[in-house]
Amino acid sequence: MNLLVRADSSSQIGLGHIMRDLVFVQRYPDASIAFACQNLAGNILHRIPYPVHLLASNKAEELIALIQSLHIDTVVFDHYGINAAFEKQIKEQTGVTIISLDDTYQPHHCDILFNPNIYAQSERYVGLVPKECDIQCAHPLIRAEFKIAKQNPKPSNNTIFLSMGGSDPLNLSMQILHALPANTEVNVVTTDSNTHLNMLKKYAEEHPNIRLHINAANIAEIMHQSAFAIITPSSIAHEVMFMGLPFIAIQSAQNQTEFVAYLKREGLNVMEHFDNDIFQTLLERLV
Repeated sequence: MNLLVRADSSSQIGLGHIMRDLVFVQRYPDASIAFACQNLAGNILHRIPYPVHLLASNKAEELIALIQSLHIDTVVFDHYGINAAFEKQIKEQTGVTIISLDDTYQPHHCDILFNPNIYAQSERYVGLVPKECDIQCAHPLIRAEFKIAKQNPKPSNNTIFLSMGGSDPLNLSMQILHALPANTEVNVVTTDSNTHLNMLKKYAEEHPNIRLHINAANIAEIMHQSAFAIITPSSIAHEVMFMGLPFIAIQSAQNQTEFVAYLKREGLNVMEHFDNDIFQTLLERLV
């Protein structure tokens, strides 16, 4: 199998698509894998351990030419800027098998629909995908490092694991740090795609109780060493729940709405936007 992943990352759209795609492709250990990405500001292309083909645009014609030149037979789409009409054009002109990753119950023209989220319901895709489509839902993509870390003894402490996504475009990390009680031990996890990184660095330098982890390769270990987490309702929430960590989830993007609704139904700690009064109430519950 020659498999091509079409996904992007940037300071604005975030890093989550690429990160989960790296886990997803492990389902195909015998495949020849490559990525097709635009070179957007704040991307994480350097973290992709496969050949990366740069695209000058998000036009179907450019991708079709790449698919044909690489003799690709399977394409994975994980991109909010690609719709069913785009996928249909790719299918008709190349004949590839199409796997679409989806979070928000959008129409897709694909052979396999994969929604990894814990809230996903296959029946909601009826009429949104072709009748012969293989719909696979509610299979969270958990990285191997979390399965390993979970086996280790857990230390007793009150440290907070804080991660508002690799790019944190709303700068929620700083709002949360200011809202936490003084001297609270915090592990802040982010990346160099965060446009507010200098502000975080300065704050961490002035507050020894704040440990800033940039591009950390041991996120599972950091999480395991923390008492509870403050996160976004995104892929990292699956990892936090897998690790059995109590958490507060704060919505940071529109595509997290379905996850927020699920967490509300389950009676878990979630906020549709950051509000200090609500945050303090939820924090008291965890502490």
